[in-house]
Amino acid sequence: MPIEKFPRVRLAHLPTPLEDAPNLSAMFGRRILVKRDDATGLAFGGNKTRKLEFLVADALAQNCDTLITEGAAQSNHCRQTVAAARKSNLRCVLVLSHSEHDEVQGNLLLDQLMDAEIHWCTREERDDVMRQVIIAEQRAGHKLYAIPTGGSNAIGALGYASVVLELASQLFERGIEASRVYFSSSLGGTHAGLLLGKKLYHAPYRVIGVSPDYTTAEVQELVATIGDDAARLLGVDLSFAPGEIEAYDQFVGPGYALSTPESIEAIRLFARSEGLMLDPVYTAKAAAGMLHDLRHDNIARDETIIFIHTGGTPALFAYQRELTAE
Repeated sequence: MPIEKFPRVRLAHLPTPLEDAPNLSAMFGRRILVKRDDATGLAFGGNKTRKLEFLVADALAQNCDTLITEGAAQSNHCRQTVAAARKSNLRCVLVLSHSEHDEVQGNLLLDQLMDAEIHWCTREERDDVMRQVIIAEQRAGHKLYAIPTGGSNAIGALGYASVVLELASQLFERGIEASRVYFSSSLGGTHAGLLLGKKLYHAPYRVIGVSPDYTTAEVQELVATIGDDAARLLGVDLSFAPGEIEAYDQFVGPGYALSTPESIEAIRLFARSEGLMLDPVYTAKAAAGMLHDLRHDNIARDETIIFIHTGGTPALFAYQRELTAE
C-alpha cells in the first residue's frame, strides 16, 4: 500500500525548509544544507510531529480517547505527543523518568502548560509503571492508544519515509545532488523511515545516523527491525540488514542527555555562525558527528551534505549550567 493511502492527521507545517548554511559551508569548504524539521510547528516543532501524524490518525481510527507514552523528563517526543493530543481533542498521559534535568523548564514546562497527566518514576521502573498506568486507565474506562518511546515503530517510521520524497522535490527544484544526510538516531524510527524511503524512492545519498545513547550495534538492530516491520506494513518486498545501516556511536559521551565537549562546541558553533539553535540531547551530538567528518576530510570537497535538524530546542533552557560554563 502506498504511504499516501495510510490515514494521516495533518499536524505539521510541511514541507519544512531546506536551507543553506553559508557560513558553515565557507568554514569547511563543502556545501552544507539544513533540513529544518525543528520548524514543523507543533509546540515548538521537531521530528516527532511527522510520526505523530500517522500515529494519531491510527488512534482516531480505533476510536481511542487517550494517548499514553513515555520518556525522560525533557522528552521532545512527550512534549509533541501532548500537543498532538490537545490538537486532536484527546487526553494525554505521560510516564516520565527522572533525569539530570527535572526542573520545570524546557519541555517539562510545556508538558505542564498543556496539562498532561504525568506519572513519575526512575528509568529502571518506567516499563513497569507504564504497564500499571495502562491497566489503571483501562479500568477507569478509557480507551488508550499506547505510543512507544519516540514514536519508534513501523507506523511512526512512515513519517520519515515520506521525508525522502519531500527532500527529492526540494533538491530537484534547486538542481542539487546531495551525497550524505546526517541526523540523530536513537530508537530507530527516524533512521528506519529514512532508509525505507531511500530504498522506495532510490535516493542517491548515504543515510548516516549519529547515536546520542546506544551503541552502533544496538542502533543497527533497532533500525533493521523497524525497517522490516514498516516494509511489511506497506506490503513491499524490502528488508534491512544491520550491516548496511550506518550509525556512529563515538559521540555518545558519558550517556543519554549528558553533554560532551564536542556537543557543547557544536551548539555554540551553529549558534554563532548561523544563528541556528541545536538541542543538547540529540542534534548537538549529531552535529558533532558531522563536524568530525568535515574536520578529518572524510567528506570530499565536491560533496553536498544535509543535516536534518530534528528539533528539541526547548530543552536548551534546562541546560543553562552546561551551556554557560566556558
